[in-house]
Amino acid sequence: MGLKCGIVGLPNVGKSTLFNALTSAKALAANYPFATKDPNLGVITVPDPRLDKLAELVKPQRVVPATIDILDIAGLIKGASQGEGLGNQFLANIREVDAILHVVRCFKDDNVVHVDGDVNPVRDKEVIDTELILKDIETTEKRLDKVRKAARVGDKDAAKELVIGERIMAHLQAGKPVRTLELEEEEAAYLRSMFLLTAKPILYVCNVDEKSAVHGNTYTEVFRQTLAQDEPDAEVLLISAEIEAQIAELESPEERMMFLEDMGLHEPGVNRLIRAAYHLLDLITYFTAGDKEVRAWTIHRGDKAPAAAGVIHSDFERGFIRAEVIKYNDYVHYGSEHAVKEAGKMRVEGKEYVVEDGDVMHFRFNV
Repeated sequence: MGLKCGIVGLPNVGKSTLFNALTSAKALAANYPFATKDPNLGVITVPDPRLDKLAELVKPQRVVPATIDILDIAGLIKGASQGEGLGNQFLANIREVDAILHVVRCFKDDNVVHVDGDVNPVRDKEVIDTELILKDIETTEKRLDKVRKAARVGDKDAAKELVIGERIMAHLQAGKPVRTLELEEEEAAYLRSMFLLTAKPILYVCNVDEKSAVHGNTYTEVFRQTLAQDEPDAEVLLISAEIEAQIAELESPEERMMFLEDMGLHEPGVNRLIRAAYHLLDLITYFTAGDKEVRAWTIHRGDKAPAAAGVIHSDFERGFIRAEVIKYNDYVHYGSEHAVKEAGKMRVEGKEYVVEDGDVMHFRFNV
């Protein structure tokens, strides 16, 4: 399955620097607004030591990790919902993504101009929130206009939709993103059909200076405290885009580890960000392992075996017969698929099997 995350934020908060570090691409990172007028699309390889271990045991011809697409969206400004600063284009880019990585600036640097004159991550977040909420109000109002007309002529389904839609509108008009609105299943299904921007899951990334990469600073402390009141379930990551950029330039894993140790870090922020994105979207990984290829596949938690097979090819799902499943720990313990079978640890599962994170699977199908 394709997974796309969009990096958003005000101009000059470090979005493109972070994007470059994440993807090892070379998007323009300049000290002025709208350095990136067209969205940059990059691909992040998902680090997974389990994949490396399986490859070590199987020794396949190739190893294929899971990936995440990252869209670097040019900085939003006040008035974006009305088209200011190429706002319509930027908001359309946000609509394409599965999740939002909202970068807020939590560092002071006189050489990097802030569009509002000073560093204030809480205010910056509110600017972005407001623009997305205003766009969602516009979208919701258009939807409600159609629903009201249908409800007036006696359409019972439209009458139900109207109640839900007006509840969503009231939440938005109160200045709150709809992801913070508690909904019943029927209401949630209606919300999904509206494709609202503030319904998308969001991860806040505090871009800090090098010395604040481990414990944060005053800016991040205030930001966390405010967020705890507005969105208590939201996740916040501390990342120094400058550190990540330096790590990306180092050639060998040994150099990278030495650099991280010097910084007091255990792993690159990229790894933490990817794990957080997976958690945000409730994703898990399963593996296929054979002589030709060892590969990681991304699915939603709770997916059953046919849906997991469909990620490989639609024919696998359509003609699904059964799945042969080996638990990752068993594969590592016994050292090979053959040894696992000999030990009676391979399981045969049917259509109702819910795939677990780390499963090593073979699918049998007939089309």
